[in-house]
Amino acid sequence: MKDRTRMIVMVALPGVQLLDVSGPLDVFAEANSQAGYEAYRLLVAAREPGPLRSSSGVRLLPDCVIGSGLAEPIDTLLVAGCPNMAEMPVDGLVLDWLRQRAGAVRRYGSVCSGAFFLAAAGLLDGRRVTTHWAVAEQLAARFPAVTVEEDAIHISDGPVRTAAGVTAGLDLALALVEEDLGREIALRVASQLVMFFKRPGGQMQFSRKGAAAPAGRAALQELQRWVAANPALDHSVASLGTRLGLSPRHFARLFRREVGVTPAVWVEEARVDAARRLLEQGHEAPKQVAVHCGFADADTLRRAFARHVGVTPAEYRKRFAGLAGLPDVRRK
Repeated sequence: MKDRTRMIVMVALPGVQLLDVSGPLDVFAEANSQAGYEAYRLLVAAREPGPLRSSSGVRLLPDCVIGSGLAEPIDTLLVAGCPNMAEMPVDGLVLDWLRQRAGAVRRYGSVCSGAFFLAAAGLLDGRRVTTHWAVAEQLAARFPAVTVEEDAIHISDGPVRTAAGVTAGLDLALALVEEDLGREIALRVASQLVMFFKRPGGQMQFSRKGAAAPAGRAALQELQRWVAANPALDHSVASLGTRLGLSPRHFARLFRREVGVTPAVWVEEARVDAARRLLEQGHEAPKQVAVHCGFADADTLRRAFARHVGVTPAEYRKRFAGLAGLPDVRRK
């Protein structure tokens, strides 16, 4: 209805990622323009009054302070992320305020690592959520009552709305606009902001964490590096065991115990990593990539690639050709 204004409050903490705040708010502001009335009132809430320094050094002037009263009820409460939020100390005042407000709002959620504060407040227990791929495993390990979906761009579960890293906050905000104002307004917002209405694929296509990093004792790590450097060779359990002078059964047990996955799973991950690098160079068709990376054919490559990356090899090459040579970000 045109006479309804929804208050959106974005919580920004010290060191906040500026785009986590400005991106979603720009989507809501554009929705106001496209709707022709103030569908959303936008406020930024901070821990303390005065300028708030973002991770880029740019200072943000919040509209209100956490803990102070707001004259109007909050419709949607979102927590923006910070590059180091997973390591930030728990702020009891912020957590108490989030618990108090979340029970009175229509929906609440987070952008990127903002999910850590909602989880610490107990507001994500029993819910499906997402966050940036680089900290998704950490969120799941720290808060086992939360179901973390690492590949999702954004997720809606009951009153909870969560988005993956940084620019995914725009995708989430657009989904909220569609939810509130309808598909036509959301389409016009996406067109004006030159963004996907529905982004293709999940966030794992952007991951550079190096899933097949070597692990285990030195001999196993040397073997894994050899596999990664020669993905097209025969890497059956029998051949790998022979290379280490072990029986297939003994090798399989040792590998699983020290690396955490079976040899077959690790080899497939290594081959997918190799395929990503070739596709990023953009010179070879998926059929050629399959041969060079040890897959039986292009269909086998496509199925494995979809399992690990979430998109087809052809789609990946179209989006990421030219990235070859960039360093992998490997989780310690």
